[in-house]
Amino acid sequence: MKPIYPSISLLLSLLIMSGESRAQDNVQVLDSSYTIAYTSKGVVKIYSSDKEGISNIKSIKTKGDYLALSPDGNTFAFRIYLDGGKTWSIYTMNIDGTNIERLTHAKNKWDSAPAWTPDGDKIAFAREYKDSEGVWQAEIWIMNSDGSERTQIKSLKGSNPYFTPDGKIVFSSEHKDKKSEISIADFDGSNVIHLTNNAAEEWHPDVSPDGKQIAFMSNRDGNYEIYVMNIDGSDQKRLTFNNAGNWHPSWSPDGVKIIFSSSSTDKESHIYMMNKDGSSVQKIISHGRKGIFQR
Repeated sequence: MKPIYPSISLLLSLLIMSGESRAQDNVQVLDSSYTIAYTSKGVVKIYSSDKEGISNIKSIKTKGDYLALSPDGNTFAFRIYLDGGKTWSIYTMNIDGTNIERLTHAKNKWDSAPAWTPDGDKIAFAREYKDSEGVWQAEIWIMNSDGSERTQIKSLKGSNPYFTPDGKIVFSSEHKDKKSEISIADFDGSNVIHLTNNAAEEWHPDVSPDGKQIAFMSNRDGNYEIYVMNIDGSDQKRLTFNNAGNWHPSWSPDGVKIIFSSSSTDKESHIYMMNKDGSSVQKIISHGRKGIFQR
């Protein structure tokens, strides 16, 4: 299984853009107050919007993507491409773009999809590479939040780890006769349970704040769409219905909304928001990928 990730380049420095009219053209007013971090055209952006309009837009230029926010809301984990894209490494930085630290250093391996444990003490990540026989390997590792004590969870094969509030791991598991499926396991990798079971590509699970549901993307119906299911795999429902590719679902902190990125006819990726039942779909950000809510 070789997951598809959007390529975004980011540079380091901080730029406040709240007064720029062209930035305001890229967002729409929401019916509630939310703060969202996302990547757009090579820049990490953070914006807030409420019924009165945009309160601030901030851009952090750094060279990486695939943001994950720590439970205390103070630190991003993300990946950076190195060696011309041959090496991917996990980094962390403060939410204002300062204090960038490289956490993984494995050459010619793809480290991606960082995910914080509920207590913020550790970060899980996916590691993918071709072994000496040219066979693609998809592994899940875990380390302390400072990058120390990196350990492979050997019983887990796949990508896109994400933790439930009680510390279980939901992930996209590699399967011999299937492309990938959503699975759940205990923190140590034991008791793996497959939650989906078909020949589709199913990635990027995101657990609701109450731990009761999982949003994920799947092409089981021929096109990448956003789905939701209960934490035990029951009651699987399709939420999006369009001809675009829909990616990277993320729950709002109150569990009421889901945002996702979607490709459109202009071949650009934009960020949309919908209710957790799939209703009231609204485009909120133009030219954005992999949005996550901030607390």
